[in-house]
Amino acid sequence: MTNNSHPLDLAVHLEPVSENLWQGHTQPAYGNMVGPFGGITAAVLLNAVLKHAQRLGDPVSLTVNFAGPIEDGPFTIAAQPTRTNRSTQHWSITLFQHDGQIATTASAVFAVRRETWQSTELSFPDKKPALTLARADTSKAPEWTRRYDMRPIKGLMIDGQQPEHEPDAVTEFWIQDDPPRPLDFLSLTAICDSFVPRIFVRKMGRYPAGTISLTTYFHADTALLSSQGSQHVLGLARATRFGLGYHDQSAEIWSDQQQLLATSHQVVYFKA
Repeated sequence: MTNNSHPLDLAVHLEPVSENLWQGHTQPAYGNMVGPFGGITAAVLLNAVLKHAQRLGDPVSLTVNFAGPIEDGPFTIAAQPTRTNRSTQHWSITLFQHDGQIATTASAVFAVRRETWQSTELSFPDKKPALTLARADTSKAPEWTRRYDMRPIKGLMIDGQQPEHEPDAVTEFWIQDDPPRPLDFLSLTAICDSFVPRIFVRKMGRYPAGTISLTTYFHADTALLSSQGSQHVLGLARATRFGLGYHDQSAEIWSDQQQLLATSHQVVYFKA
C-alpha cells in the first residue's frame, strides 16, 4: 500500500478524462535540468496503463521515446490497448501538451505471469551493504536526485566523487526512495532511469546530453516486488559504445535478496 502523499505518488497521479485519456501535472519535486526527470515520466506513462480498466496482468516491458521537451504544467496521456491475446496485451501510449503537441510516445507489453523454469544468467554483484556506505550529497544536483537516498560504490558523478582508477562508464550504487516507499512497478520504473548519462562518468564532467529512447524489462512480479519492501536496491549501469553523437546505456536493478528485478537499455544523445 503506497502513501498518496508520497512525492512519487503525487508525481504519477492521474485523473481520468475518458476511457483512454488521463490528465496529469508535472511536480517540482522531480524536476531535472530541463523539464521533469525522465524516470518519473516513464512511471506516469506506465501508470496510465496500470489504472486502465482493460489492463491485463503486469508489465513485462516499457519503451519510452522522448520526442520533445515536457514543459512544467499539465499534460494529457492517451493510453489504449492495441491488441489483447490470451495472456499478453500490447499498449500504445502518448503524452501531449498544448493543443495536442506530442512530447513523448511509448509502448508497453503486459502479461499474465505463470510459473516456469527459471535461470538468471547474470551473477549478483556482491557489494558492501547499503547502510555501511555514506549517502551521496545531492544538494547541488537537480531536484529529482533529492527524492532518493543514493549510496555510491563507484562512478555516481553527482557528489563530485572521483574515480581511483582510469575512468570508465560504470556506475554502482544502492538507491532507495526518500522518504522510503514500498517498491512497486512505478518506483522501479523511475529507478531504472536514475543513472546520469554515461558520458558524464566516462569523461568525468557534464556535457549536453539527454535520453532519446529508454526500454525497461521487468523480471519481477508483484509478489517479488512486495517482498522487497522499502529496502535499498542495487543499481549498476554501463555503456558499450560512444560516437557519432550517441551512446548506449545498460542498467541492472537487483534486490537486497540478490534477485534481478529489472534491466534497462537506452540510447543517449550527447555533445562532447
